[in-house]
Amino acid sequence: MKQVGAAFVLGLVFGAGLVISGMSNPAKVIGFLDITGQWDPSLAFVMGGAVAVFGVLYRLALRRERPLLAAAYSAPDARAIDTPLLAGALIFGVGWGLGGFCPGPAIVSAGFGNPRVWSFVAAMIAGMVLFRLVLRRSPS
Repeated sequence: MKQVGAAFVLGLVFGAGLVISGMSNPAKVIGFLDITGQWDPSLAFVMGGAVAVFGVLYRLALRRERPLLAAAYSAPDARAIDTPLLAGALIFGVGWGLGGFCPGPAIVSAGFGNPRVWSFVAAMIAGMVLFRLVLRRSPS
């Protein structure tokens, strides 16, 4: 139960941070991505601040023997830059550039009731389901 409560509180903090920083506003995101037009560099500072805070807290967390609410740490062990990684990054980037959303901000923005965002989230979920179906059929 503690894990669910912590996840809920951290989700609220994450969502509030996205709204306050403007990451849930697709016009602001597209303004950041439009380096040849009216470029808005403010999201670079948001991302830089987030990476700095994460870097410090991640190092502090790893000093602990185990996480506060789990039996052990679970970090990805894959280190290879392969075709699936590059294809996924390309699809993510194109979707972000066209839609102005990435998954977290899209889910936060869906709560504001915009049908355009709902269609983006529906397409995102459909893509995830399609990936699972394709992954299940491909040889390991």
